[in-house]
Amino acid sequence: MSSFSEPYRPARVLLVDDHTLVRDGMRMHLALQPSVTVVGEADDGEAALAWLARRQPDALPDLLITDIGMRGMGGIALADALHQRYPEIAVLMLSMHDNLEYVRQAMRAGARGYVLKDAPADELLAAIDAVLAGRVFYSARIARRMIEEGPAPHPLDALTPRERDILNGIGRGLANKEIAASLGVSVRTVETHRLNLKRKLGIEGRAGLVKYAVEQLGGEANGG
Repeated sequence: MSSFSEPYRPARVLLVDDHTLVRDGMRMHLALQPSVTVVGEADDGEAALAWLARRQPDALPDLLITDIGMRGMGGIALADALHQRYPEIAVLMLSMHDNLEYVRQAMRAGARGYVLKDAPADELLAAIDAVLAGRVFYSARIARRMIEEGPAPHPLDALTPRERDILNGIGRGLANKEIAASLGVSVRTVETHRLNLKRKLGIEGRAGLVKYAVEQLGGEANGG
């Protein structure tokens, strides 16, 4: 008996950094990895959004790797814009800054990983694998500092404003179509945000997400 499966496709990556040498170095390094392929480059957030706008939905990248500080639109603003317009694209932040406030801002904006530019090359590859698998990844130095700082913040603090809007709608008992209409987005976008919410909050199943929304948002979910 013969079986058929989907043909293997490397993950598509878009590189965003205002330093050409940094992009060149990442592109050459990633070219050696059969699991990923660099499909485009941009030198700031606005250029990245313009690049994405010219692509068909089935040609969008799976992952965007961006610097946090650039001369034009920076990585945090870009991550936030992507989370609103293209929630299916994973975002990995690459930065020289190990300030934990930058890390928190990036994650609140929708980034799934934060890697330092002076980290070993294999850490970047580990971050790419983790983020594409739906997990969160921090550089080892960042992770150590977060542990040293003390207890992690409340899970709701890690949600973006749009994710809170979606969670609010879920807590009010709205269907995906109703949430989409109230926020002016597509049903597919709502579905993608729901998946991201379950990953971030560590929740399995629709009922668990509804229960969490009602318990955690309380009066906010009921319109109060």
